Amino acid sequence: MTLKQGKNSLTYRVESIDIELKLERRLEALGLTEGSLITILNNDKKGSLTAKFRGTRFALGRRIADHITVTEVKHS
Repeated sequence: MTLKQGKNSLTYRVESIDIELKLERRLEALGLTEGSLITILNNDKKGSLTAKFRGTRFALGRRIADHITVTEVKHS
């Protein structure tokens, strides 16, 4: 599933980022890499979403969120 399809308050593990190299490198510089955990804070389904990773909140546009593949992390 893509990050944009995720639900509020759930945590996901990034499986892949499939976007142009320049933007992918920028996300890596911010700490969003394959294997990292990301929690969706607000996903209103219309445009951008707010997420938290590496202890910081970020707003990600729909185009970016649609190109990040994630899997849900099950909490036990």
